[in-house]
Amino acid sequence: MQRNRKDFDPPVVTSVLSSLHVIECSANLFPLREKHVGQNSLFDRETPGKDGEWRFNLSLDAVNYLKHVGCSSSNDFLFKHTISILHSPEYGRDHLDSLRQDWPRIPLPASETLLAHSAELGSRIAALFDTEAPVRGVTSNPIRVELKTLGTISRVVGGSLSADDLAVTVGWGHPGKGGITMPGKGRIVEREYAPDEIEAMRQGAEALGLTVDDAMRLLGTTTRDIYLNDTAYWRNVPARVWEYTIGGYQVIKKWLSYRERDLLGRALTPAEAREVRDMARRIAALNLLQPQLDANYAAAKAKPYDWQTHR
Repeated sequence: MQRNRKDFDPPVVTSVLSSLHVIECSANLFPLREKHVGQNSLFDRETPGKDGEWRFNLSLDAVNYLKHVGCSSSNDFLFKHTISILHSPEYGRDHLDSLRQDWPRIPLPASETLLAHSAELGSRIAALFDTEAPVRGVTSNPIRVELKTLGTISRVVGGSLSADDLAVTVGWGHPGKGGITMPGKGRIVEREYAPDEIEAMRQGAEALGLTVDDAMRLLGTTTRDIYLNDTAYWRNVPARVWEYTIGGYQVIKKWLSYRERDLLGRALTPAEAREVRDMARRIAALNLLQPQLDANYAAAKAKPYDWQTHR
């Protein structure tokens, strides 16, 4: 959870210990599970559990909500539902002024079916953020057709790349005062999509129930070739993928700034070069989820759980 109220960034989901600066200075972190120690909840109401027992990080009200809609209190549906709602662009637009000042208010669906669907979307978001594990169709085979052309590592004059071609030398980062790494301009070529890239986008969009125009709106109407050096580049990183930010920082550009050869002391390994490709595919998959996330948010607020009735 962020403290900066100028804009709202959806939460990052991580399976490993995270820095307090993951979104911005002193970001708030919420564990999925906690060890029960007999303490009261946020609302000063005793929550069930034995001391030393691991349980989901839920208040008593949250446990009761899950019971009323027919879910076991021992599941992560509510956590994943929260992720899916907070990643809905429409939710962010509807509540932008409030989100600048206070904690998010999450509409809870009144049925188990809607909650389970929302949780499934949240699971997909969590998987896309978990860079420690592959995602079938996104970073592991079979790769979805609209993602297969994104971020491919290519050679300017064609042919195969060697290990010597993977040094980052076009000014993505440079040393600043106190050993701080400062981002640089690097080298980007903005261009229109090639015919094969548009066709792949069209096929992938149709599989998702979208048009190619929908896909371009979500990914960007133009694309970029991102250079490591004068020999090698990552081909076809769509505009909105390249511009994707966490905590105000462009994710791929920030990663590159620390990999300049003069700072890193070596060229990238092939696995590191593939990491940029995989970041582009993960971000693209997140962007392409937005219509489903907006529809899920609309369904949740159309038939919300009535807290007053069940108190």
